[in-house]
Amino acid sequence: MSLTNDQIRQYEQEGYVFPVDVLTASEVAACRDSLEAAEAKNGGKLPPAYRAKSHLLFKWLDDVIRDERVLSPIKQLIGPNILCWNTIFWIKDAGSESFVSWHQDNTYWGLSSDKVITAWLALSPAQTENGCMRVMPGTHRGESLTHEDRYHTDNMLTRGQEITRGVDDAHAVHMPLMPGQMSIHNYRLAHASGPNSGVDRRIGVSMHFMPADTEQIVGDWDSAALVSGEDKFQAFEHTPRPTRDFDPAIMAFQVKASDAVSQILYNGATANTAKL
Repeated sequence: MSLTNDQIRQYEQEGYVFPVDVLTASEVAACRDSLEAAEAKNGGKLPPAYRAKSHLLFKWLDDVIRDERVLSPIKQLIGPNILCWNTIFWIKDAGSESFVSWHQDNTYWGLSSDKVITAWLALSPAQTENGCMRVMPGTHRGESLTHEDRYHTDNMLTRGQEITRGVDDAHAVHMPLMPGQMSIHNYRLAHASGPNSGVDRRIGVSMHFMPADTEQIVGDWDSAALVSGEDKFQAFEHTPRPTRDFDPAIMAFQVKASDAVSQILYNGATANTAKL
């Protein structure tokens, strides 16, 4: 699952690479079944607190963030000592008007490193018609762009943050994925996604990897999973590993970790709509 030299150059110059094959069809089906079973037990939708630090809820997701098929390309880009800061589900039902506005994640995650990587794994088809991700090449380099909190009802972002200038949809690159494939982008890269006008749900999970020397510079406490190598810096409390889905032994830790992420994401915001 290693990246080619051309893919590494593209990531360095443009900030993204896709598609990367990860899971088999049977593995994807098992992951989706587990997720949708949990949704069914919660009225058909994951509660907001379950969307973040989701590897603490689903054993299969904790396994995925440690899977060499996922980590091999990440190691090529940021080295062998890797923490997974967060995992987040991004679900748009068929016909949903939900969207993600243009934004750069580094503006509100509170992480010190410019090398943080998002790996976005598709559990269902993520195509242009059902709201796949699109990116603005090269925006991971240079100064961060200006954002404004807009709190649009259909915006899936916590505070509806949106880049007010510096992006042009005419130059955007769409990143369609088939189930089991993932895309990789630098978290400073401007990205967005549109509504789902397709016939299937668009289900994805984002996994956020960072070098072990990264620090949390906004929150007083934060957690991360050590998924590769060693952590000599100990800036994050290491997350425990679930032995099964919704492992009761670590549910309290998941609540604490999810709440900490929410506080970080809303730092400096004028309102809190509790989407996460």
